[in-house]
Amino acid sequence: MRSRFFGQEASTRWNQKRLKEELGSSYRSENFDIRDWEQVNRLFAALGKSISLVIHAAAQPSHEWAAREPHTDFSVNATGTLNILEAARLHCPDAPFIFTSTNKVYGDAPNRLPLIERETRWEIDPAHPFSGGIDESMSIDQTLHSLFGASKVAADVLVQEYGRYFGMKTACFRGGCVTGPHQSGAKLHGFLAYLMRCAALGLEYTVYGYGGKQVRDNLHCFDLISCFHEFYLHPRAGEVYNMGGGRFSNASMREAMKICEEITGREMKWAYTSENRIGDHIWWISATDKFKNHYPNWKQTFDVPGILRDIYEKNVERWRAEHS
Repeated sequence: MRSRFFGQEASTRWNQKRLKEELGSSYRSENFDIRDWEQVNRLFAALGKSISLVIHAAAQPSHEWAAREPHTDFSVNATGTLNILEAARLHCPDAPFIFTSTNKVYGDAPNRLPLIERETRWEIDPAHPFSGGIDESMSIDQTLHSLFGASKVAADVLVQEYGRYFGMKTACFRGGCVTGPHQSGAKLHGFLAYLMRCAALGLEYTVYGYGGKQVRDNLHCFDLISCFHEFYLHPRAGEVYNMGGGRFSNASMREAMKICEEITGREMKWAYTSENRIGDHIWWISATDKFKNHYPNWKQTFDVPGILRDIYEKNVERWRAEHS
């Protein structure tokens, strides 16, 4: 549904085709809606206990889009997650279940932190306990989430409950900006991938609010999959992890645009609107200490310049061909 959410440029069909060409018979694609319980259950029943791991990454991921069609957003994010969880419980209950949740489950609570405006970014007061990053102790209650955030909260809690109530090996990875060279970045979702596409093609990028100094930590998909692999090897029940680039990999909008200019060798075209997106974070950097304590073998490999360079080098020719 990604192309329905964000337009044809956001379609993942090109990546599906790449996987089929590169992986051959070891890759299989099933095309159906996760809201369709009969289809989901049929697939899990057919595969049964041969399923060794479930990674649930299907979602409607945009604040703005959720407000347009709340029923669609909630049914995809919440009901779809329930369908996959229940099918896993019935047919492969011992398989670790990984859910790609979001830091938006915290709503706008991070905006109440003591933030300081710097020349190119917002920063947190260095004396605050979250100066190294926001950990899982932050409350998800009594905040402005956006409807997207609310539907992801429902899914997040369901995943926790299947772990705690049924004893399944489930984990919620509350990601921020997860990206990489195979993401189909779009205006409403996929910050770094879309930013680099605009930079490479000379397209105008719009910055929403906070002086363009809002900060995000960015995690390369390779590093996220490395997290998943560590959890798969030694799974736990009902876990929650804030998972992002942390202090190792983060940038403000202004800083990210500057890096794009350095990589592409051309000036970034961008426009600014003072109105921020509802529920948007001014500053988010994840504390990944809990995960590192549980899985000390995990190491990050990509910082923001490395991520942007990887996105650019692996996509620039395709982007130019599609845009010509």
